Amino acid sequence: MRHRWLAAFFAIALIAGCARAPAPGVNDPYESTNRAWFDSNLRLSSAITGSDDAVADEADAGGAPRRSPFRHALSNVGGNLGLPSSILNDLLQFRPSRAAENTVRLVINTTVGLGGLFDPAGAMGFHGRRSDFGETLHRWGVGEGAYVVLPLYGPSTERDTAGLVVDMLIDPLRFALPAPEYGYSNAVRFAGRLADAAEYSDLLDANVINTADPYAQARLLYLQTRRYHLGVEVEEEIIDPYADF
Repeated sequence: MRHRWLAAFFAIALIAGCARAPAPGVNDPYESTNRAWFDSNLRLSSAITGSDDAVADEADAGGAPRRSPFRHALSNVGGNLGLPSSILNDLLQFRPSRAAENTVRLVINTTVGLGGLFDPAGAMGFHGRRSDFGETLHRWGVGEGAYVVLPLYGPSTERDTAGLVVDMLIDPLRFALPAPEYGYSNAVRFAGRLADAAEYSDLLDANVINTADPYAQARLLYLQTRRYHLGVEVEEEIIDPYADF
């Protein structure tokens, strides 16, 4: 079984060695399908966040919302479980300093932070940075491809969708945990994503839902945010892992 995912990994890596990133723009050839999935995801998100009365945010004296402690803890645990994958991708991107910071963060929050329930590492200045194989492909020179909307997962691109598949195949927790526990960890990570979505539902309403075209606005915000995260506008260096061959 393992030789199959290794073959898939190296096949995508080979594509990465041959590709080059195009200029940024909006490439949405699947718009009709994307809009259908966007509407479905939006209805699901509204159902989840709208029914969460038990953990609804309260307002402080100044009227600013306070985060739900339950959702905040769930988000912390989910983020902590995702750190091993970020560390692996940091190494694949030849970024040892990021890998080191994420490792320190993982160790501190897993031990002192009780499995990630709390964030003592952040209080100590080790904030870390999430990474994924989509970013690794970007560093290797692969273009982002077309914009897509995935069921449940939400906005993505063809490159990031391929990266998502590889991340699942090479996730270090897959090999560190038995099958049942690994399944539980994935469920907690997904729940952490839902908790994050619930926490920022007001921002979503203000900046996406209450616009003339929510789909186009969500697409624009995702692509701008993702490209900023990848440093597309400021980071010109592209690593070619096959340059010596």
